[in-house]
Amino acid sequence: MKNSTFIISVTPQVIDADGFDDAAAEVEIRPLFIGEEHHGCRLDRALATMAPEFSRSYLQQLVALGAVTLNEQTVLKPAHKVKAGDRGAIALRPTPQSQAFKAEPSTLDVVYQDDDLLVINKPAGLVVHPAPGNWNGTLMNQLLGLDVKAFDLPRAGIVHRLDKDTSGLMVVARTRRVMDALVQAIAERSVKRQYLALAHAQWRGAAQRQVDAPIGRDPKNRLRMAVVDLALHPGKPARTDFELLANAPAGCLVKCTLHTGRTHQIRVHMASIGHPLVADALYGGARTAGMQHQALHAARLALMHPVTRQQLVFECAPPADFSAALDTWGLGYNWASF
Repeated sequence: MKNSTFIISVTPQVIDADGFDDAAAEVEIRPLFIGEEHHGCRLDRALATMAPEFSRSYLQQLVALGAVTLNEQTVLKPAHKVKAGDRGAIALRPTPQSQAFKAEPSTLDVVYQDDDLLVINKPAGLVVHPAPGNWNGTLMNQLLGLDVKAFDLPRAGIVHRLDKDTSGLMVVARTRRVMDALVQAIAERSVKRQYLALAHAQWRGAAQRQVDAPIGRDPKNRLRMAVVDLALHPGKPARTDFELLANAPAGCLVKCTLHTGRTHQIRVHMASIGHPLVADALYGGARTAGMQHQALHAARLALMHPVTRQQLVFECAPPADFSAALDTWGLGYNWASF
């Protein structure tokens, strides 16, 4: 039977989310005594023996948080060498990392949902995975609040990511079978993703351009990525297709099609050809036209449903600030032709 195609176009929702505080966590103070058998050992190794019900990673987190004292001194390094006769205590309490995999109220804009997967329209500013500085309030936390089945899946079913300040469409698995299938489909590049980018400088030359340039950690700034020479620096092949959609003296609106999925790929490739994204300070973009975050939006997502084998296509117009920036620069575009 011939595959059918299911197309959804959506308009972004504007949702206000209230913050909330966790209840105060209980703390258990457990005394410590270092015996001869642990003399000269790393502190985290000794703790793992004395508190075997906890993982070594969790105990290392407690040490780094100042929860361990020896001889009336706070010890902050898990690698600290202990001595026979050392006495102290450990305050056993939840760490940010140990609490990261928890449900939080969901305000997610769900574009599509069935028993196997869901598609969401992620707002700019929402972090996808818990990490240092963002142990809660993430997309993963909201997925756990939205669907109890997400607790049974690694990363709550998340199979790909968008940068914090990139908006747009993401697919999320609801079963392990579908998660494995989506991960494989993404690796095989059968999941198609297209983005809208608002960039500095008037576009010149051919309306369509392909950038095939490897990306790796910037050797001059480890906080960024960069186009690199693989003979000199580590990196991975990266390819992006660009198509001019609208042009103006101040900048351009470009459709970006990913063929690989490197970190910051579109941002790096656009900057490398002289068109840094608006408000993308990391790669040379300036805040202008009302944009306070990088002007990048995942506007189209196409994939074959892993279970029904139906071809799914989702399209989503950019959020209000992005659209307003286009108006400011006179970059009109007919979304129906995207």
